[in-house]
Amino acid sequence: MDWHNTSVLVTGGTGSFGRKFVEVMMKEYQPARMIVYSRDELKQHEMRMAGFDHPNLRYFIGDVRDLSRLQRAFNGVDLVVHAAALKQVPACEYNPMEAVKTNILGSSNVVNAALDAGVKKVLALSTDKAVNPVNLYGATKLAAEKLMVQSNAYAGGMTTRFSCVRYGNVVGSRGSVVPLFIKQRETGVVTLTDERMTRFWISLDQGVRFVIRCIEEMQGGEVFVPKIPSMTMVDLAKAIAPEAEIRMIGIRPGEKLHEVLISEDEARTTVELEDMYVVQPAAALWFGHQWADNGKTMPDDFHYASNNNSEWLSLEDIQRIIAPIEAGLEKGIE
Repeated sequence: MDWHNTSVLVTGGTGSFGRKFVEVMMKEYQPARMIVYSRDELKQHEMRMAGFDHPNLRYFIGDVRDLSRLQRAFNGVDLVVHAAALKQVPACEYNPMEAVKTNILGSSNVVNAALDAGVKKVLALSTDKAVNPVNLYGATKLAAEKLMVQSNAYAGGMTTRFSCVRYGNVVGSRGSVVPLFIKQRETGVVTLTDERMTRFWISLDQGVRFVIRCIEEMQGGEVFVPKIPSMTMVDLAKAIAPEAEIRMIGIRPGEKLHEVLISEDEARTTVELEDMYVVQPAAALWFGHQWADNGKTMPDDFHYASNNNSEWLSLEDIQRIIAPIEAGLEKGIE
């Protein structure tokens, strides 16, 4: 892919993912134009002050709920990474229509604006919570996934293609439990909802680089899932606060004991590659079905969950991963 002649836009560009994505793109890929699209002028200002100020970098203030603004922003854009979302589970539960407006209707606006502007590729970020969702956040992300995959039918004879990336919790991102545990460590008590709980984990840098790889390889209609390790939440608490008491407070509404990245129902169309899975579109779309030639198909009873994972992080692994996050928090870096 010729990044030097590509105009790239990222929605939610001032979030944890967006900032890291812009950093990697500008340092290593140097696109012809890099557009940060977000609704928060303060965070855009803070990005500029932090050194995100390059002649090829643009800042657009706008909301994915605003179709006309998206249409203006997408003019001349080749590639869109759709990372904007309301993602805090309790906030989505308490403000359900706001979650629907941003995560579902906002994704629909991204699709329509991309089709109207002739954007070549749109890659949307999803989450393990979209698989067999038990909370509103997961349900809205599932709907957003379906919108992206099925909107390839609208692309038809046009060049626009839509795909998704689905991965687990990002270590140290905004809203992550890691900063919370670090703060609780000072009190001598760390709270967990259930001692059996497991989670998938991926670093911000790994997530960004996986997205870039999927952009280069996507055909349209796929959901890309990286092979990532699991950890128990008890081990995470012990790694961060080994001297603290771990207190169980009970599972919260909308929370799962274990997360799932691929369900049994998706296994029929899933292909396993060396370091990722590709969920091919189940519907009869024109593209996105060539992956079986590159990997192996999965048995019908396969599912990829955080508690049946073949790769687990040890206490030492976790401590090594969170060390730079702790160092950043000590310096006042989010």
